[in-house]
Amino acid sequence: MRAFSAFGFALIAASASAAPPVPAQLAARIDAHIDARLKAEKVTPAPRADDTEFLRRAYIDLTGRVPAPHDVHEFLADSDPNKRAKLVGDLLDGPRYATHFATVWRAALLPETAADAQARIFQPGFEAWLRLKFRANVPYDKLVRELLTAPISADPRAPDPVLRDPAKPNPLAFFAVKDAKAENLAAATARVFLGVQIECAQCHDHPFGRWERDQFWQTAAFFSGVERQGDNLFDPVSDERRREIMIPNTKRLLKATFLDGAEPKWTADALPRTVLAEWVTAKGNSYFARATANRIWGHLFGRGIVDPVDDFNEANKPSHPELLDELAQALADADFDLKFLLRAVCLTKAYQRTSAQTHPSQADPRHFSRAGVKGMTGEQLYDSLALATGYREPGGRSTARERFLTQFALRGPATEPETSITQALALMNGRFLNLVTSAAGSPTLVAACETPGMTPPERIEVLYVAALGRKPTVKELERMAKFVALGGTDRQAERLSDVFWVLLNSAEFRLNH
Repeated sequence: MRAFSAFGFALIAASASAAPPVPAQLAARIDAHIDARLKAEKVTPAPRADDTEFLRRAYIDLTGRVPAPHDVHEFLADSDPNKRAKLVGDLLDGPRYATHFATVWRAALLPETAADAQARIFQPGFEAWLRLKFRANVPYDKLVRELLTAPISADPRAPDPVLRDPAKPNPLAFFAVKDAKAENLAAATARVFLGVQIECAQCHDHPFGRWERDQFWQTAAFFSGVERQGDNLFDPVSDERRREIMIPNTKRLLKATFLDGAEPKWTADALPRTVLAEWVTAKGNSYFARATANRIWGHLFGRGIVDPVDDFNEANKPSHPELLDELAQALADADFDLKFLLRAVCLTKAYQRTSAQTHPSQADPRHFSRAGVKGMTGEQLYDSLALATGYREPGGRSTARERFLTQFALRGPATEPETSITQALALMNGRFLNLVTSAAGSPTLVAACETPGMTPPERIEVLYVAALGRKPTVKELERMAKFVALGGTDRQAERLSDVFWVLLNSAEFRLNH
């Protein structure tokens, strides 16, 4: 059996200092790694993003939507040299952080919800459970342990806990959408929490990777006890303490064994899922810390240091291995406080650079010489449209949001800036966008059109700040003012509506840059 350590990573070391990590110090070390690589490769880094670009990026990355106009004006008027650090802290401590990151982690843990309507039944309760954890800033290793060891009733008379109340906070969706099958749970656990794709070895040894078929099924054996006795997802489990699994279509019975080849030290009452969860999240497990740090980095930059973020293998080496080591060590030293790592990365020069290419040497995104350009997820786009336009769904319902997300569901990584033709057409011609760029659906547009005493350029500026988080340039203002003026006084509102529609359909609005 190939050893788990063959990837070339050392174990996470015990912290040499009892002092808690400091985000600003980690940010400086991150920049030192990035800058050293840029210098060695003769790459000219992009300049610092202006305040409007940084503000919008931070809001989308940390809260899942664009800033409100009053946030834009307040930030631009602030002369405090430390206002960016303060902003990051305020966003991480605000209510939107938990909501947004519950969505981000649900998408990673339940990718089935993107295309499977039945799987989406379990989404509300799972996101509610994640929101509680992120709101309390539960250490990520503890969150993962709670997820992997969630109690599953063995009592056939027990009521179905998820279908009875789909909105009630519950982590069991992780098991339900994977049909409580050991092989599905093993593959998801390794992919999301360790960053490796062992499912490629489910039927045979991976031809290019390092995983063997036995390793896959030895990992699946930890979940063999949650297999259902019947066809229903919530039929009772067979035996939670089962520690072995039969490879399908063979007579080979394999014992639960860690991916590094080590055999667990079992106690009489040990539950296999608990034993696996402790091993996965142990500070000494280099894969867990690196996979987590890499996923956070990928969220903020649009690509991981290892990319894709869930595909660590010998043929897909990290672009900055020492940096990844540093991030993983710092995260472990911070007791897997995700806010600590998010704060530190957002304070870096690398994160705060403009996304615009300002030099030919900046073409390779693996250098992180400029900020990444990321496509918005459906949730980010809807919430940003609703905020920019001031739209509120009547009666507190969410049917418009659900319909929009179904129509606009991203297929593939959300970090890709390209959107499909279907998605683009859905946005340009969709009923929702037409509604929120009309007086009936947009309080923002009504205010821009009807506030007394405003000049046409001032009305246009209101729409720019709401949609793009910035004022129009001189040329943009001249062009839009001329367009509005051609409509005359009688058609000014109609022309302003057209301006708003164009801004909300622009790549500048649709992309996180």
